[in-house]
Amino acid sequence: MAHIMLTLLIGMVLGVISVASNPSPYFAALGLVLVAGVGCVVLMGHGGSFLSLVLFLIYLGGMLVVFAYCAALAAEPYPEAWGEWSVLGSVLGYLLLVVGAGSWFWGGWYEGMWVPVDELIEFSVVAADSGGVALMYSLGGGLLVVSAWVLLLTLLVVLELTRGLARGALRAV
Repeated sequence: MAHIMLTLLIGMVLGVISVASNPSPYFAALGLVLVAGVGCVVLMGHGGSFLSLVLFLIYLGGMLVVFAYCAALAAEPYPEAWGEWSVLGSVLGYLLLVVGAGSWFWGGWYEGMWVPVDELIEFSVVAADSGGVALMYSLGGGLLVVSAWVLLLTLLVVLELTRGLARGALRAV
């Protein structure tokens, strides 16, 4: 399990590097969705399955707003992709920065922090995040509904602001 978590965290770091180094918003939004997915899988591997599901749904709503905004404002006919030399140069720069920081802080890492929550308790009757589910619905249910409405309102505001003279994305409404 430690090797799977290490592989997922390396994928997460590479996804963050792809978001940070890409000048085109199309590919950066795709990298951001992939990083959110890998981050939720890491969270699920450490015992937070319900929380990772809720975060992934909220991330997808936020990414939809970000992608709609980026697609409306940055309409490039030929966007720079990950294979361009300038993008590869910044990717190599970020990789060197991550490797340098990893070698600087290497002595503080130990194997015990990669163990998921469910493997620490031998005979657990309840999953690790069951208490969080009850709190999410009892105390945080109103906040979940408000955040869903705020994301929907933000999406409609962004689409209305970027519609331009041709009435843009809301012409069917």
